[in-house]
This record gives sequence, C-alpha cells and structure tokens, in this order.
Amino acid sequence: MTVRITLVRGDITRQHADALVNAANSSLLGGGGVDGAIHRRGGPEILEACRALRASHYGKGLPAGQAVATTAGRLDAQWVIHTVGPVFSKSEDRSELLASCHRESLRVADELGARTVAFPAISTGVYRWPLEDAARIAVETVRHTPTSVEEVRFVLYDERAYEVFAAEVG
Repeated sequence: MTVRITLVRGDITRQHADALVNAANSSLLGGGGVDGAIHRRGGPEILEACRALRASHYGKGLPAGQAVATTAGRLDAQWVIHTVGPVFSKSEDRSELLASCHRESLRVADELGARTVAFPAISTGVYRWPLEDAARIAVETVRHTPTSVEEVRFVLYDERAYEVFAAEVG
C-alpha cells in the first residue's frame, strides 16, 4: 500500500495522530525548536520516558539517523518518535543520515502499529539543513520506504516551508 502524504501548516504539538515525530537532540532530554515544544506541551511524562531510555539503552544519547519511541504524555497522540537529525555540512554529505531519520521513524511507527504519523521538517532549524534539499530527501524517503503507515503528515511551521514541501509533493 502506498502511504498518503499530506501537508499541514501549523504546530506539530497540536496535531492529532498516532505518532508525532520529534526532531530531538541526541540527549533526548529536551531542547529548543520542535524538541522543546514537544517536551513542554507533552509534559513531564515524556521527559521521564526519555530519562529511562538514557539510563537503559542510550547512555551516550541517541545517534543521528536513529529513532526511538516514548509515550506522548499530554499530546493528542499515542507516541512520540524521537529522531536526531544531522547537522548540515558543506564539506560532508550527510543526506543518508537525514533519510535514515525518516526511514527509522517509519520503522518504529510500524513496530508500534501507528497508522498516522506527523513529521516536522527535520534538521531545517538550528541544524541549518537547506529547506529545499530537506524536503526532497524527506518526501523521496517516505515515498520509497515500505511501511504500513497509511498517512504521513508533514507539519510545517511557516508558509515558506509549506510551499517548499508542497512543490516537492507535487
């Protein structure tokens, strides 16, 4: 089955979906941008679950390109899938790591039985990934990753990001 890709301009923390993808930092303990917003709105349950992950499997943090799930706390979702996007580099091609964020998030969503997954524009904020390239990588990866997820929703915070993703989705 082909995943349906939809676009929404808005705040990912206000989305109703089975899983919300968090553009997390490697510590899993909250931060700025999407990560901070998810932790603030989701409440202390998410931080507690992330601390448990750090204490058990991810003592040194979650590596870029990987994904792991926790409760969604007070968010209108069942789970938060945390993935660490790569920092953009002009001297090193890290596009495979960015693609891996999307593939691994979908893999985790499949393991959870999630049917709707909301993604932000991973790595396009403080990690400085060029928006056009990030949109291309995200959409191509979602389109070419076998998954049981029925809908992937890209939730774009501003009009420019929405327009760039819309051009990529076609």
